[in-house]
Amino acid sequence: MFATQRREKILEALQRNKQIVVKQLARELQVSEGTLRTDLRMLEEEGVLERTHGGAVPARTKTVPAEPRYPSRSELNYEEKRAIGTKAAELVTRGQCIILDASSSVLELAKALVEHDYLTVVTNGLEAATILNQNPRINVILIGGILRSGSKTIEGVLGKSILEGIHSDLFFTSAEGLSVREGMTDFSLYEAELKKLMIASSSKTVALVDHTKLGRRSIATSAKMEDIDVLITDEGADPEFLRQLGTTEVLIAPYL
Repeated sequence: MFATQRREKILEALQRNKQIVVKQLARELQVSEGTLRTDLRMLEEEGVLERTHGGAVPARTKTVPAEPRYPSRSELNYEEKRAIGTKAAELVTRGQCIILDASSSVLELAKALVEHDYLTVVTNGLEAATILNQNPRINVILIGGILRSGSKTIEGVLGKSILEGIHSDLFFTSAEGLSVREGMTDFSLYEAELKKLMIASSSKTVALVDHTKLGRRSIATSAKMEDIDVLITDEGADPEFLRQLGTTEVLIAPYL
């Protein structure tokens, strides 16, 4: 059962029973309690329910006007990122060691990997680490460093010694922009330097970039075009831009 189908079942059960008990519903849907709790957290973020101890109840109706709210980074182009993350999961096989950066696009990959068997995942993303750690068959290694203010991202090169001792099969990464000349670029110099170490520790680098970032650039290059083995983007990508990428393999993620 896909995540979208599972969440529809959750909302149907909530509407029918006016509450959800995790243990009971996990058995009915034949999923782990950890997977169900992740679904409940995401639905709570969407404002359709409120989590309780051991379950959830319908969201209470707000009686005061909502404060103006800007979309978070993870909410921008969410459907494209979700499609790209799902496509990227097809590249991961049992027993591999992979590195994930802390981007919102790669977070969608982490969600798609949560039920995989026997992986070693190295990441600087606290949210990805928390999601994947729900599966006891996934070994999660968190890279140390500086916790970026107001985020769940660890950056800086304090984790260099860890990365130097790791031989990763795949490194999945995203960025603020991707251009033919500058490659993948980020706003943070510290984040860019950490990603360079991740590339050096990996046999293959896979870029997860939605169409809105193609042709854009930011301050610091994290990966040159020759460092990128595979680019996964969505159906909105400009074909002319993709033709300029030379030997980089391009995979198009269909919308889900």
